[in-house]
Amino acid sequence: MISLSLPVSIIASFFLMQQFGITLNVMSLGGIALATGMVVDNAIVVLENIKRLRDQGMAVLEATVQGTSEVGMAITASTLTHIAVFLPLVFVQGISGQLFRDQALTVTFAMLISLFVAITLIPMLASLEGRSQARFKDDQSLYRGRSERGWVVRSLLTVGGILLVPFKLIFHLIAPIFKGSADVVGGLFDRLARFYDAILRFSLKNPASVIVVALVALLSASLLVPRLGFELIPEFAQNRLQVDLKFAPGTPLVKTDQQIAAIQALGKDNASVESLYAVSGTGTRLDANPTEAGENVGRLTIQLKTGASRADEPQVIDAFRAFTSQLPGLEAKFGRPQLFSFDTPLEIEIAGDDLDALKQSSGAILRKLRADQMFSDVKSTLEQGAPEVRIYFDQEKVAALGLSVRQVADQVVRNIRGEVATRYSLRDRKIDVLVRAQSLDRDSLDAVRRLVINPESERASSLESVARIVVTEGPAEIRRSNQERVAVISASANGVDLAEAALRAEQIIASETLPIGQNARVAGQSADMQASYQSLLIALALAIFLVYLVMASQFESLLHPFLILFSVPLALVGAVYALWLTRTTVSVIVFIGLIMLVGIVVSNAIVLIDRVNQLRAQGVGKFDALLQGGSTRLRPIVMTTLTTLVGFLPMALGVGEGAELRAPLAITVVGGLMFSTLLTLLLVPVLYYLIDRSPDRVNRIA
Repeated sequence: MISLSLPVSIIASFFLMQQFGITLNVMSLGGIALATGMVVDNAIVVLENIKRLRDQGMAVLEATVQGTSEVGMAITASTLTHIAVFLPLVFVQGISGQLFRDQALTVTFAMLISLFVAITLIPMLASLEGRSQARFKDDQSLYRGRSERGWVVRSLLTVGGILLVPFKLIFHLIAPIFKGSADVVGGLFDRLARFYDAILRFSLKNPASVIVVALVALLSASLLVPRLGFELIPEFAQNRLQVDLKFAPGTPLVKTDQQIAAIQALGKDNASVESLYAVSGTGTRLDANPTEAGENVGRLTIQLKTGASRADEPQVIDAFRAFTSQLPGLEAKFGRPQLFSFDTPLEIEIAGDDLDALKQSSGAILRKLRADQMFSDVKSTLEQGAPEVRIYFDQEKVAALGLSVRQVADQVVRNIRGEVATRYSLRDRKIDVLVRAQSLDRDSLDAVRRLVINPESERASSLESVARIVVTEGPAEIRRSNQERVAVISASANGVDLAEAALRAEQIIASETLPIGQNARVAGQSADMQASYQSLLIALALAIFLVYLVMASQFESLLHPFLILFSVPLALVGAVYALWLTRTTVSVIVFIGLIMLVGIVVSNAIVLIDRVNQLRAQGVGKFDALLQGGSTRLRPIVMTTLTTLVGFLPMALGVGEGAELRAPLAITVVGGLMFSTLLTLLLVPVLYYLIDRSPDRVNRIA
């Protein structure tokens, strides 16, 4: 019966997804995978409570009604806490919100439907167990006679029976296996229950020991946090690398292609490389953007072999980097094709009005970054300028010819770049007809100097007769931030996480004395990471607050929800341990897992405290109520925890494509849930025993 809640909840959630415009994509399917282990939790709690009452001798219908009523409010509060955790993710700003909106809504839909299934379908099926099958009277049979309706019903029942035959055969084959394993698991659980009863009794009599263990765990985890790496998004292993190449400005296309061909030949001798694709030069000398295109730029795509591992990528990068570093005037930037649009991993923006002073300041910081082994692919927007021809007009000489500077400049542009004179119609197309000087009259500096600026005059005059023409180097690009000119130094982290590289960059900036009027700051992905972390911290705090409100309305108390929230820091402790053991860096994916943990871990404590309150309302003393509540709720807590862990385990193992995006979240949830469950079963009852001062019902009556 429990297994029915899974397909019903998942399939029914597709309808709500369609209503909210959510498509089946990687993130929404990931939400379904996350919900797989959680949608059965409510059904487990309901069915286990019904079974417990039936084992005590209660009738089927009475056990079903009372069993569902006892846990109805608890599972409702538990489901609402899950929803309260996931809904804030919809409003998170930045890359986190873009990534996890579909996932959060998908899990929310599945959890809502699972609650409806747990309080309707599961009790109905449980009430049918052991009862005789209801039969229709002969005169009311839907398929009696040979009417068209009866024939259709008989056909459907026959087809349904045929389709169920394979499932019945499979069930009869595996039933003995499951029966044997169930007996073994049942015996193990009985031992676990006796052990838990003994250790809970000891903990209630010696609360200081449990509190000390929890504090030591919390302190040790806080000491491990600085050792965890921090980054924005984990890098994806795509078996593909990308190298952006930029040669010295003015390098002709032929030479660029020769150099790239030499680099490309290096990959033929590498055992990890399957193929290489190269593009030499983009655009033309006259219309290209020098920062993004031109004859001196190229791109090399390296396709690794299918069996290549993540560890092979640094080796391939090091081999190509060692070769490209020997080529003079070459800038090479290594990376992976980006699935998401991100800034450069690390950027330093130096703002100021004086371009020459900016060059000096950026050059000093650039040299320090390149000397530090923590950075790679370091380059500056002011390091290499684009060659340009500057024309300084002598206004008196231009005026003596009866012309204006504007007229002469327009004539130069028409000769070099050209002008659309007319359009040629070819079928339904319009083709521009560009008129400009022939190639011999514009392909060299001398030819430009000899350009005739007054072709209509009887006495032709050249450009050099009225202007001074010089070749110089201009800025490759001019960037502005907040209406200030900035020089941008970009770099990648080499062997360290992004947070450590950003901290080192700030230290380098602090060690450099900048002129008056200049300021520098760290930007790029590191700034995006800080903004995302701040947004997620707000979402985490909001999730905890909403969970507290839900529990406060459920228990009609401010104290009991506060006690339950003590399971949250225990979950964070377990998550830190799991991240440290698996060497997983902290990213926005991990933060999403932490937010999810808030809703997951409080569910166990809600079920436990709700049962304790029920027992105390029946007149059971506080000490005995904690013992009985822990014993009766141990099975559903363990079962729901195991189902959630099993649901997250394939993701935590990093199986399949895109595992880098799913594994950190699953590792966070698995580690936090395991550790929190172990201590929640002890710490929450101990804190309840120490802090709750409400008198027992027996004492109140007396």
